[in-house]
Amino acid sequence: MKLQGKTAVVTGGGTGIGWGIAQALAREGCRVAIAGRRAEQLRAAAASWTQTPEILWHPVDVADRARVAALFQWVTETLGRLDILVNSAGINIADRSMAAMQPEQWDQVLAINATGAYNCLYHALPQMRARQEGLVINISSISGKRATALGGVAYCASKFAMTALGTSVGNECAADGVRITNIYPGEVNTPILKHRPTPVSEERKTAMLQPDDFGDLVVAVACLHPRAHVAEIVLKPTVQQYC
Repeated sequence: MKLQGKTAVVTGGGTGIGWGIAQALAREGCRVAIAGRRAEQLRAAAASWTQTPEILWHPVDVADRARVAALFQWVTETLGRLDILVNSAGINIADRSMAAMQPEQWDQVLAINATGAYNCLYHALPQMRARQEGLVINISSISGKRATALGGVAYCASKFAMTALGTSVGNECAADGVRITNIYPGEVNTPILKHRPTPVSEERKTAMLQPDDFGDLVVAVACLHPRAHVAEIVLKPTVQQYC
């Protein structure tokens, strides 16, 4: 068990990429806590995990700073030190053009995808920096490197912000022994597909990346020697062009 004795918090951990990563970390002996907005989904996901160590859960809205503070207070009390933070909470909307999108939709997407990652970093980094050790994985998107109509105006803007956040804070914290990795998924078969303007066929979903694909990747990054920093990774299905 390569990560035995380590601890991790995975936001957006009840479904999709976050849940895939949480299971992979736990499988390697890491004590994992998943967090997200839907307590019932978190509870069900954690209960479905029957291996040791158990996966813990705690509700949070990453856009709400008071609730993020409460999450990390609980993490300190429950897990003690925090070794790995995975920022995987994210949303998209069906109204993806400037013409269709309403201002409140813009605010919601930016608050969760970009400010939510900042809020979690704000609470996780001080102890990592003081300890001179820690790993942060930001689940951004190919839409955080290439602005396309598929991602939409708000989502692309939020993921570009998350990309810049991870890169700039990673440069700042490198001297403190904290490594930040931005991962840019292409098309992934997750519940966020329900918000696509055009329904996705089952054939396309099967050809997409699956959440478990990211678990192995994050474990590999987490197992590297602390001197090795993976700044960013693009992971996409073979059927999707990268341009």
